[in-house]
Amino acid sequence: MQLIDSINVTPADNHFTQVIVNGVAISEEDILQEMQYHPAEQAEQAQQAAARALVVKELMLQRAEQLHISATTQAGESQEEAIIRVLLEQEIQRPEPDDEACRRYFTANPEKFKSPTIMAASHILMAADPRDLEQRDQVKAQAQDLIVQLQDSPNKFVTLAKQFSDCPSKEMEGSLGQITKGSTVPEFERQVLTLPMGLATTPVESRYGYHIVRVDQRVEGEFLPYNQVSDAIASYLRDRVYHQAISQYVSLLAGEASIEGVDIDAAASPLVQ
Repeated sequence: MQLIDSINVTPADNHFTQVIVNGVAISEEDILQEMQYHPAEQAEQAQQAAARALVVKELMLQRAEQLHISATTQAGESQEEAIIRVLLEQEIQRPEPDDEACRRYFTANPEKFKSPTIMAASHILMAADPRDLEQRDQVKAQAQDLIVQLQDSPNKFVTLAKQFSDCPSKEMEGSLGQITKGSTVPEFERQVLTLPMGLATTPVESRYGYHIVRVDQRVEGEFLPYNQVSDAIASYLRDRVYHQAISQYVSLLAGEASIEGVDIDAAASPLVQ
C-alpha cells in the first residue's frame, strides 16, 4: 500500500538492511514481494520504495491495534486494508470544500476547465526503431527534406504520403481523422495539439519515428462555465486535502515511533488537527 511520497529512505547497502518498526521486524521476503508494486529504473530504488510502503503500513496497523480497531472487509480488500481504511476514517476528517474555495480554484486555474481542442490532421510517418539512434537521425533528415518539398509544393502531400509513409493511413491520403486529447500516443499528441493550421515546419517525433504533420482543421476548446465543473472541483479539492492529511498523519506516527533500517523525515509534533 503506497500512501505517502514524503518519506525519505536512505540509500540501501548492497546487502539487506533489517527494517524494524517499534520492535517489529519487516522481513526481507516481504520487502522483495512488495517491490513488484514499486517499479523503478534500479532494483535498489524499488527496494527502498517497498520498505517505505511497508513501514507506513506497519505504523498504521500498530496504531489500529492500540485503538482496538476491527473491520469488516469490503469487496477486493484484505483484512489489513480494511483495518487501515477504518483507522483513517476514524482518525482523519474528510473536509468538505465550500463554494467559495471552489470558485477561487476555478478562477485561479481557467486553463484546466476547457472543452478539448479537436483537430483533423494528416501525416506521413517515417518509421524508425527507437533503439537505433543512427537510423532515427537519418529518418529525421529525410522527413525534414520532405517538409521542404511540401513547403514549395503543398499539393504533393498525398503523393508523398503514398510513396513514403509507413502508416496504413497512406491509403487514406495520410488522414488521421479527428484527434483529441487521449486519442493518440502522449508524445505525439502533446506536440500536435499545439500546432496551428497547415503544414508543421519541423518533424514530430514519436516512439514510431518521425511524422510530417499537416493540420487540416482545428476547433479550439472553449472555457466551461463554473456550474458545469463545480462538482469536479469539489471532488478534487476534497481528495487533495485528504491526501495531505494522510501524509501529515503518517509523519506524526513516524515521529512517535522507533524505526530502524530506513531514515524517515518524520514530524516530531502533531500536524493533524
